[in-house]
Amino acid sequence: MTKIGLIRHDVTEWNDLGKAQGITDVPLNDEGISQAIKLGHRLSEDEKWDMIFTSDLSRAFETAKIIGSRINLPIKSLDKRIREINCGKIEGTTEEERIQIWGENWRDLDLGMETFWDAANRGIQFVEEINRVYRGKRVLVVSHGALIGLTLQHLLPDKFSTTYIDNTSITILQNIEGNWTCNLYNCTVHLK
Repeated sequence: MTKIGLIRHDVTEWNDLGKAQGITDVPLNDEGISQAIKLGHRLSEDEKWDMIFTSDLSRAFETAKIIGSRINLPIKSLDKRIREINCGKIEGTTEEERIQIWGENWRDLDLGMETFWDAANRGIQFVEEINRVYRGKRVLVVSHGALIGLTLQHLLPDKFSTTYIDNTSITILQNIEGNWTCNLYNCTVHLK
C-alpha cells in the first residue's frame, strides 16, 4: 500500500491579500513559516515518512524544507509537474481587480490560463508515477491548492465534485491494490 500525504504550502503575503499566485514565485510570510513549523511538529509525532517531493516554487519548497528539518528527512526532488495552475494574466490580481479590468465574466475570456484538465492531468501523472515507482512507501508531496484540488476531483470524482484546500493542510491518499482512497481530507488540526 502506497500512502501519499498531499500538503498545500503555507501562507504567503499574496494569500493574505487575495491575489492569484499561479506560477509567480511568491515566498512564505512569517505566518507561513510558523505554520510550517507546526505541521512539521505534527508530522514528527505521526508515523514515519519515507521521502518528500515538492513543487519547485519557493512557497512550496520553503514549506517542504521546514517540514523536512522537523522530521529529519531531506527533500528527494523538486518537480515542476506539481506546480500551481498557471493563472496567465490574472496572476497578481484580486477578484475585484479582475472585475475592474476584464468585467464580471472574466472567467469566460482567454487570459492565458492553463486549463483545469491540464493541471489535473499533471497531478494525476505525478501521483500515479509515485505509486508505481515508490510502491509501499509513505511519501509527502508539498504542492498548491488548485493543483491538489483538481487532482483529487479527477482521481476520485465520486468523492470530490468540488474541493477547497486550506494553506498548510494535509490530505492523505492511499493506493490499495490499484484503487485510490482518501481517508484524510484538508486537515489543519495542527494549526488550532
